[in-house]
Amino acid sequence: MPEGHLVHRYADEQHEALAGRVVRAASPQGRFDARPYDGRVVEGVEALGKHLLYWVEDAPPIHVHLGMRGLFLRYDDPAAEPRKGTRLRLATGEAAFDLIAPARCEPMDERAVAALRAATGPDPLRPDPLCTDTAPATALDPNRDTARDTVRDTVREEAVRRLLAARTAVGAAVLDQSVWSGIGNAWRAELLFLTGLDPGARDIGAEAAGRLWDTAVHYLALGRDAGQVVSDPGAPDERWVYKRERCRRCGAAVRTWTLASRTAYACPADQHLQTL
Repeated sequence: MPEGHLVHRYADEQHEALAGRVVRAASPQGRFDARPYDGRVVEGVEALGKHLLYWVEDAPPIHVHLGMRGLFLRYDDPAAEPRKGTRLRLATGEAAFDLIAPARCEPMDERAVAALRAATGPDPLRPDPLCTDTAPATALDPNRDTARDTVRDTVREEAVRRLLAARTAVGAAVLDQSVWSGIGNAWRAELLFLTGLDPGARDIGAEAAGRLWDTAVHYLALGRDAGQVVSDPGAPDERWVYKRERCRRCGAAVRTWTLASRTAYACPADQHLQTL
């Protein structure tokens, strides 16, 4: 499943290409009613953790969740023939974006958007709280820079509060999208390694929780820009423990077990059940 860094990358790319432009909307597969969106102006594309919202003038927002198999294809020739399984195509005169095999692609009313925001935890790639139910005066708006530092502090405090309130192993809490949004298994493994926390650690305290959040904010931004998980900028294609037999730092055998229905990875030497 694409994690938050890729969903934000998709949102940024599509926002730049589509926002403020009239789009031709179609569903070559026939499983989405694109008629309310065809010939209308896209107001923005917004990422919330692993979710995407497309805001279109005088039409309900479109909610997309890629799930395990969903993907986007971009065509610089908007006349290119779409694949037969394309759920939704949005095209301008310069480019077309095809959505294939998403878990969700649906219109949403205001109540549903508000419920989605309420169910979505703080997002390390959003400096603003997910607290509105209207179109994106989002993190993509460059005029909000002055207020962002204060808002970032507020979001950080809420992220720490939710993590500590989860009352479960930190490795389970960070996968809970109502605690923090956008974190998947690869990021869980690498972020916990980078902060020296064992996935099974509990009651880690506010200092360690804040350090973990700051690490997520920093590294997910690197991942968004690179289009992949980046946990070592000096070796961006490598991982410290994720899907490795031995820790890349110290060489210890990586411990694996199931936590929150996913395989957890930890170095017994560099990660600790008790915060240091």
